[in-house]
Amino acid sequence: MVETIHDAQVATTKEHSMSLLKGIKLYPKAIGWSILLSTAIVMEGYDVVLMGSFYAMDPFNKKYGERQADGTYQLTASWQAGLSNAMNVGQIFGLFMTGLISERLGYRRTMLAALTAVIGFIFVLFFAPNLPTLLAGEILMGIPLGVFQTLTVTYASEVCPVVLRCYLTTYVNLCWVMGQLIASGVLRGLVDRADQWAYRIPFAIQWVWPIPIMVGVFMAPESPWWLVRQGRPAEAAAALRRLTSRSDADFNAEETVAMMIHTNELEKEIEAGTTYFDCFKGVDLRRTEIVCLTWAAQNLCGAGLMGYSTYFYTQAGLPGKNAFNMSLGQYAIGFCGTLFSWVLMTHLGRRTLYVGGLAILNVLLLVIGFVSLAGSHNTGASWATGSLLLIYTFFYDSTVGPVCYSLVSELSSTRLRAKTIVLARNLYNVFSIVNGVIIPYMLNPTAWNWRGKAGFFWACFCFLCVAWAYFRLPEPKGRTYGELDVLFQQGVSARKFKQTAVDPFSRGLDEKKDVDDTGL
Repeated sequence: MVETIHDAQVATTKEHSMSLLKGIKLYPKAIGWSILLSTAIVMEGYDVVLMGSFYAMDPFNKKYGERQADGTYQLTASWQAGLSNAMNVGQIFGLFMTGLISERLGYRRTMLAALTAVIGFIFVLFFAPNLPTLLAGEILMGIPLGVFQTLTVTYASEVCPVVLRCYLTTYVNLCWVMGQLIASGVLRGLVDRADQWAYRIPFAIQWVWPIPIMVGVFMAPESPWWLVRQGRPAEAAAALRRLTSRSDADFNAEETVAMMIHTNELEKEIEAGTTYFDCFKGVDLRRTEIVCLTWAAQNLCGAGLMGYSTYFYTQAGLPGKNAFNMSLGQYAIGFCGTLFSWVLMTHLGRRTLYVGGLAILNVLLLVIGFVSLAGSHNTGASWATGSLLLIYTFFYDSTVGPVCYSLVSELSSTRLRAKTIVLARNLYNVFSIVNGVIIPYMLNPTAWNWRGKAGFFWACFCFLCVAWAYFRLPEPKGRTYGELDVLFQQGVSARKFKQTAVDPFSRGLDEKKDVDDTGL
C-alpha cells in the first residue's frame, strides 16, 4: 500500500505539472476515443430541434394536426406538450437503467446496446401513421438517448488527465449543438417541400450515425476508472496504454492507475456504498445537490426557448423562411460559442463562467420581455426578439451550456459518478417535461399567447439560479479527483475551493476545518 501511495503521489504531481500541449501529445488516443463516443449526443441535439421545428411545417401539421377556423392546420397545445415531453420521459427510464447496468457491464457494452436500440426505434418514428404512434416512438427513442447522456460525459471525464478534462467534457455540449445545427440545416433545405418527405427525410437521416459509432465503440478501450472499481488494475493499466502515446518516456501507466486506486480507496473510506441511496448520504449529499442543480439550472434559465426557436420566430410574426434562416444562424452561433468557451475556461474558472453566464442570461431575458411589449405586429420588434435570442444563444453556449458538462463530471465522486450524473440529468429532464408542457402554452396563439413576454417569466427563475450558484457552486479547475474528495470531506465553502490547499495523501481526513458543515 505504501508503494501505491508513493506512485499515486508521483502521478498526481505529474498531472499538476502537465501543460495543455503535453496533455494533447500524451493523450491523443484518449481525445480521439472520447470525441467518437461523444458524437452519439449529436443524435439527441438533432432530435430535440426536429420536433420543435416540425410544429412550424405545414406538411407535418396537415398530417398530424387539426384544421383551424382560418383553414390552416395546427397541433393542439396538449399534443405539442405531449410530443415535446415524450423523449424526456424515455430518457428518465434510460438514465436510471444506465446507472445500474453500466457499473456491471461497463461503458462500452452499454453503449453498444443503446446504439442497437436506436436503429430499431427510428423505424417507429419514420413510419408513424398517427400521433399516438409518433408519441410512442419518441418515448422509445428517449431510452437510448438517456444512456448517451450519462456515458458520454462520464467516459470523457475518466480517460483524460486534469488539464484536458474541461475540453473533452464540454465537447459533449458541442456535439449537442452540432446536432441542432444539422437538424436546422436539414429542415431549412426541406422547408419548401409540401409532401410527407418534408418530415420523413429528417427522421430517416438519424440512421446515418449509429453504425459508424458502434464500430468505434467496439474498438475503444474501456474506462480505466471503471476497471479499477471492478478490481482489475492490470486491465486498467492496459487500457491507459491504449489511451496514450508512447512518445513520453516519463509516463508510467502503473503510477496513474495507483492514483486511481488511491482515490477509489479514499472514497471508500468516506462512503463505501455505490447505490443511488448513497448519493444522498454524508458528504455525497452536498455533491449530489450541486451536480443536480447545476444541470437543472440549464432548464431554469430560459434555455428552453431555444428549442422552440423556429416556432417562436414564426409566432412572433416572422415569415417561415426567415424563421428557419434565423434558427440555422442561431445554432451556428451556438457552435462558435462552445468553441469560445474553451478559450474562456483556459483563463477563467468553471465557477466564474457559470455564475457570470447566468447573470448575463438573466439580463437578456428581461430585455426580450421588454422588447415584446411592442407587439407581434411590429416587424422591428419581431426581428429584435429573434436577434436577442441569437445573442442569448452565444452567451449560453459560451458559459452555462458547455461548462455544466465539465462541472457535473468533476464534482461527483468517482465511485458514484454515473449514478450522480443520472440523478442530475433526470432532474434536468423533469424540468424539461415541465418546460415541454408550459412553453407551448406560452407561445401558442390558441393558448396563453405570451410570445416574447415569456422572457419575464424565465428571468425570475434565472435570477434564483444566479443566487444559488454564487453561494453553492465550487471551483474544480486544476484539482484531481482525490483533492476534490478531500475538499468536500473537509466541508470547505464553495467560495474558498479555489484557494484552499489540500493534500489527499495526508492522514486525518476526519479532522474537518473550522467551516460551516453545509459548505457555505
